[in-house]
Amino acid sequence: MKIAFYAPLKPPDHPVPSGDREIARHLMSALRLAGHDVALASHFRSFDATGNAARQARLHTIGTRLADRLIARYRDIDRPQLWFTYHLHHKAPDHLGPRVSRALRIPYVVAEASIAPSQRGGPWAFGFADAYAAIKSADLVVFVNPKDVREVRRARGNDAAWAMLPPFIDASRFAHGAMRSPGARDAPLRLVTVAMMRDGAKLSSYRLLAAALAQLRDVDFTLVVVGDGPARSDVHAAFAAISERVSFSGARPRAEIATLLATCDVFVWPAIDEAIGLALIEAQACGLPVVAGATPGVGSVVVDGVTGMLAPVGDVGAFAAALRRLAQDARLRRQMANQARAHILAHHDVGAAAKRLDALLREAVSASCSARAAPRPAPSRALP
Repeated sequence: MKIAFYAPLKPPDHPVPSGDREIARHLMSALRLAGHDVALASHFRSFDATGNAARQARLHTIGTRLADRLIARYRDIDRPQLWFTYHLHHKAPDHLGPRVSRALRIPYVVAEASIAPSQRGGPWAFGFADAYAAIKSADLVVFVNPKDVREVRRARGNDAAWAMLPPFIDASRFAHGAMRSPGARDAPLRLVTVAMMRDGAKLSSYRLLAAALAQLRDVDFTLVVVGDGPARSDVHAAFAAISERVSFSGARPRAEIATLLATCDVFVWPAIDEAIGLALIEAQACGLPVVAGATPGVGSVVVDGVTGMLAPVGDVGAFAAALRRLAQDARLRRQMANQARAHILAHHDVGAAAKRLDALLREAVSASCSARAAPRPAPSRALP
């Protein structure tokens, strides 16, 4: 079917890399793999970073005008059969999808919607109202991060249609990691992390990682840090006490990252305020056990005690202890490495996601057609 794809936070062809951009790209790839004709509906960004009410109102006006232009265009050519919006919340509401979907009478599907009740009357009140209305109007909400489920279902009602979609990658891009022998080297243990260097949660995670590694001076390890960004100098400073063991490789293309991961033993990332962490999935696909912080999103991709070890978020001592255990047990590293690779292939590969998405969207279209044909509203349902 023809699908209009839209990402109000950041379009998939945006020049600045981020996890949001990668997930948007993965979603489009999965939809195309399932045989759908997917086109980017708009590059319009509704993102307001500062909580500026005037900006939110202006974005609402611009978005409404753009939606009306899309409606006129779609009525003439390239009419989609379904609208698909990725990542919808108070800082980046969807001004296009609901309006276009209503006008064309097509299903409106949202992936990764989140509701923060504290913003109902805060600086993003305008954006919150728009995002809330869009989420409530969706024919189907697909959750990628389990932490969003409770508030969104509370807003929409327990009987409104929803489904889970495990985050995913194209695991074949990391298949050469299977050629390595995890944990085969006696020393040093080669650790790796991949993350952007920016203020806030990312910098806090880097600082916690440095503090945890400083507790492991008796362990023979090296750390490779892949990433760059405006907080580069602060990140480098955080590792000053163990600088002789740390190498910074800067930002790398994803193909090079896959090659690098295959030469390492353990992926480490404290994951403070981490939504999901695609790098954690990529590392496991390469056969690396993971030591990370136990956020809900991370817990949905790393199986604690099976594919890696999760520590309470922000707990330096627990993170160091988990890493020490893996450092001292090569047999456990090998076991977790093999299980990590198998887990990603079975549950977080684009092939499985394509089948899941295809089934969900076809059900959404079928339910929408039935609702339009019925003299009364069709019963709501929750998809398995």
